[in-house]
Amino acid sequence: MGEQGYPACLSPLAGLSRSHAVMPNHLHPYWRMQYIQSRKDPQAGSPFAALVASRDDRASLIVHRGRTCFVILNNFPYNPGHLMVLPNREVGDLALLTAEERAEMMDLLVKCQAVLTKVMSPAGFNMGLNLGKAAGAGIPTHLHFHIVPRWDGDQNFMPVVAETHILPQALDDLWARLQPVFATV
Repeated sequence: MGEQGYPACLSPLAGLSRSHAVMPNHLHPYWRMQYIQSRKDPQAGSPFAALVASRDDRASLIVHRGRTCFVILNNFPYNPGHLMVLPNREVGDLALLTAEERAEMMDLLVKCQAVLTKVMSPAGFNMGLNLGKAAGAGIPTHLHFHIVPRWDGDQNFMPVVAETHILPQALDDLWARLQPVFATV
């Protein structure tokens, strides 16, 4: 035990109150290793191409297939329900999308918002895309819109202090809740 009866990892520094206790330095989000070790070579092409070709939507986390685009659960989400809308073909720039792809992407963004609202009741959404590596695109050769549901007060201390996100539901369980609703919205 540390000073004032606190566990050593939570002992206040320099007389700070318990409400200002220091967080432990060791967090273990073991699932992040898959992301860290995933291929990062921009010349490697899009890993989404293999997912589109797969016919196992559950294993691929694809919750909806359209004519030219599809919706997938983000395998490394910022929040529960983090979806992505992508064209079926590998395209890295909005100007290279066909008119049909652009229209379907926008329609699917609206549909995603409706499905997430029905299933998860978020208070709001962050939606957008990162074009190019310098803008933060992890896979710059295959553009994709992010749809991130948000709730009042969902910015707890973990993302701010520890750069760690708390995800209270497994992706497979969330897939099972979202996928059937796409057919009804």
